[in-house]
Order: sequence, then structure tokens, then C-alpha cells
Amino acid sequence: MNAITTWWKNLEKKHETGTQFIVFFILSNGITVLQLVLMPVFRWLFGLTTLEGTAFQLLPVGSSGGQTVYLFDYAAGPILADGTGGGLAYFLAVETTLLIAQVINFFAQRSITFKSNSSIWRAAFWYALAYVVITVVAAALQVLYKAPIYSWSIHTLGAGTGETVADIVTMIINAAVSFWVFFPIFKLIFKQEPQTGTQAGQGTAAGATATAR
Repeated sequence: MNAITTWWKNLEKKHETGTQFIVFFILSNGITVLQLVLMPVFRWLFGLTTLEGTAFQLLPVGSSGGQTVYLFDYAAGPILADGTGGGLAYFLAVETTLLIAQVINFFAQRSITFKSNSSIWRAAFWYALAYVVITVVAAALQVLYKAPIYSWSIHTLGAGTGETVADIVTMIINAAVSFWVFFPIFKLIFKQEPQTGTQAGQGTAAGATATAR
């Protein structure tokens, strides 16, 4: 184990970005698995409410076939065979899942992948801003792929199984978008700032105390 630890530390020194990407990849896949577990749970929970009957249609971006196309388009009612519907319940299930996953991701990537000691509040601000932008981008992409995925899944696998499979595929796509966008953002906001003389002295003193013990 000590040999592996030493090898990894040497690799980190020689290839900092590469090793960060490896750890980022591993953690991101773990977060994706979490999302795949949470999404059906929140779909079920919000499905017990009346929110499915409440439409959530925001930011019109054009029209198609005489119908307004919204960036966030969740018509009232259950998800139909053409992929439309889901209402506010579906929107909240998706966004709640993503929010929980990204909060965990923020702290895990900051402390484990990038070992950042810079201002957590400044990093959180830029992370939140990036999250909003990525949410909008993901919503725009859903306009293109949500209906075909749900339509194919429901027609091929049936309503129950088809919706579940479509949920999983949708969440994987959202996770993939986040994965490729967030790494360069994390690289910018999670800095390792040099320690001041006082901090370095405290660290040395703490190490000496630990050794004495």
C-alpha cells in the first residue's frame, strides 16, 4: 500500500492535471450512480402529489407546428408516449436530483480531487453560476432528445419500464454534459494557494507535536 501511495504522489507531481482528471472521473461516475438511484425515487415521491397536473413551461424559444416551444417544457399530466408531459413533478424530480448530486460533487471535488484551500465562498459563487448555465444548456438539449428517447422507450418497453429506462438515459446525458463542462471550471475555481509563513509554521508545529506524541 505504501508503494502505491508513493507511486501515486510521484505521478501527481509529474502529471497534476492528468491525475486530477482520473480522480474527477472516478468521483463523477460515483455521483452519476447516485443520480440514477435518486431520480426514480424523486419521480415517485413527486408523483404522489398533485404537481404532475401543474404545467411548467418557461422561456419560449420559438414555435413548431403552431405550438410554442419552451426551453423548459413540462406540460401538465403524465408523460405520454410522445415524450411530452410530466408537469412540475418531473421538473422538480430532475432538478432536485441534480442539485443534491452537484452539492456533493462540489465538496468532494474540492477536497479530494483538487485539494483546494482557496476561498470556499468564492468557489461556491462561481460553481452556482456555472450550475445555472449548465442547467439552461441541459434544458435546451432536452428539447432535442427528450421526446425521441421517451417515445422510443415507452413504445418499445411499455409505459412503466420505458419511463424508467428513459429516466436513466436522460440522467446519464445530463451527467455527461456536467462532466465535460465542470472539469475545466473546477480547474479554474479550485486553487491551491501558497501557505503564508504563519500557516506553514502552524503546520510544521502541528507535525512536530504529532511526531513527539
